[in-house]
Amino acid sequence: MSNRLSREKINYLARLILDHLRKSEQVEFIDEPNEIRLSIVHSIEEELKLYEALDKKAVEKIRAQKKPIEEGSREWEILYRKYYNEELAKLGKIVD
Repeated sequence: MSNRLSREKINYLARLILDHLRKSEQVEFIDEPNEIRLSIVHSIEEELKLYEALDKKAVEKIRAQKKPIEEGSREWEILYRKYYNEELAKLGKIVD
């Protein structure tokens, strides 16, 4: 369950965000647009790392069960969602 995005996709998203900000009259830039784009790229990458760590923790909790649970099974999916959301909640992130 990897959230990996390619570098190209991350850059594309960063450009979309920057373009949206440029169109806003409520945003004033004090840095060069490329510096802002790089900050957006960094933020996206850091967020993806966080979600990958949460994924890893959820999978580890499932594997630590006394009874083996087959990955992809309904039980595995339910536990994965439960453990993933618990880890999100610990960080104060919104849980669906």
